[in-house]
Amino acid sequence: MIAGLTDTVLATFIVFCRIGACLMLVPGFSSVNVPPQVRLFVAVVTTFALTPLLVTMLRPLLADASPFRLAFLIGSELLVGSVIGLAGRVFFLALQTMSTMMAGAIGMSNIPGTPVGDTDPAPALVPLIMAAVTTLFFMTDQHWQVLRGLMNSYDVWHPGNRLEGNLALMQLVNRLAEAFVLTLRITSPFIVYSVIVNLAVGLINKLTPTIPVYFISIPFVMFGGFLLLYLTSDELLTQFMLGLSSWLAE
Repeated sequence: MIAGLTDTVLATFIVFCRIGACLMLVPGFSSVNVPPQVRLFVAVVTTFALTPLLVTMLRPLLADASPFRLAFLIGSELLVGSVIGLAGRVFFLALQTMSTMMAGAIGMSNIPGTPVGDTDPAPALVPLIMAAVTTLFFMTDQHWQVLRGLMNSYDVWHPGNRLEGNLALMQLVNRLAEAFVLTLRITSPFIVYSVIVNLAVGLINKLTPTIPVYFISIPFVMFGGFLLLYLTSDELLTQFMLGLSSWLAE
């Protein structure tokens, strides 16, 4: 009886390793504004909810397992959870990078903003976009899709099996490519706007070299950028959430 109880406790801890590592990196839950106690509570509650479904899979692996076997099992589960969480986080990191580019395209790169999900300083436009997508992440129940993906991950990466480095690296590379292609596509209007505006301002500056055209054009560039943001913000957020949800549904 004591051995069975010990195996159940170890199985619960093994499940917690994968879930805790994923929630440490996955978007939304990994924000610095979420207290560590809240993240720990979510990880523990999720572990208790999934353990009854997984304990029959884990008990044979823990029966008479050596300390080296337990250490290998814990390390592999931490690695799998980290890969899953990081694969989702790269979408937000790609959007944050392209949002910084957007801020520079409309002349807001020198206007500081208050960080929302990170501690690094960023232009004011970046926290606005990241706060919007983080809110939509929870409002559209994508966080439940993350938990569903964690449950389904046990069908792909079985506990105790060796996680191939090439497979994990390919997963991250594919997600990174998808994320940057998605964010480049939804922010492409601002890239085109920046090219056209800088070409026009440079041409005017060549025609009137005695007038400080760049300083005079800043309000007009920002007005055009805000107008473009107003016209494309709904589609930008919609396309990003569709791209993220399509990955979570895989």
